[in-house]
Amino acid sequence: MITLRALVPGDVLAVQRIYSGASAGFTRGHPMTIGEAHTCVTTAITQARVSPRERWCFGVTAGDDLVGLIKFRDRGAGHATLSYILREDSWGRGYGTAAVRQVIAYAFTATHVDRLSAKHHPGNPGSGRVLAKAGFTRTTVFQGQADGAPVAYPVYEIHRTPGGGAMPIDQPVRLARSFPAS
Repeated sequence: MITLRALVPGDVLAVQRIYSGASAGFTRGHPMTIGEAHTCVTTAITQARVSPRERWCFGVTAGDDLVGLIKFRDRGAGHATLSYILREDSWGRGYGTAAVRQVIAYAFTATHVDRLSAKHHPGNPGSGRVLAKAGFTRTTVFQGQADGAPVAYPVYEIHRTPGGGAMPIDQPVRLARSFPAS
């Protein structure tokens, strides 16, 4: 079982460990330094105090172990983007799916967000499976860059239902430059 919690100053070393190994390869491309981890934690704590709030960051814990982070950012007009990262040694245990489901419930009941979107690195199809298990629907492809090379990131969405819960969208958007679902 996992729980979500606010980050605290003592999380710096755990955050640095999360952003290392294969996990960092799918996000930053390099491990996080201790200074970057300190900035990440300090920024999350500071953003939690801002009103109106535009960014949310939660630690993903398994017992007392901080194994990941999950964030969402207000992009305006009821839309927020979701991202998450788990420490490599915690992959494959359902923690990502559980964390995403908890954040969906939070975003759609405690904030004004009506739509969440997320993308993942195409080399990490497990992240796409996490989003699908949590109720997201693949909608499009974002043409981005990684290490100077073009990368096609699958994009997923989920919408709030009239009662405040989550509902996958009915019809994915079809683009000319898409690729098969993973």
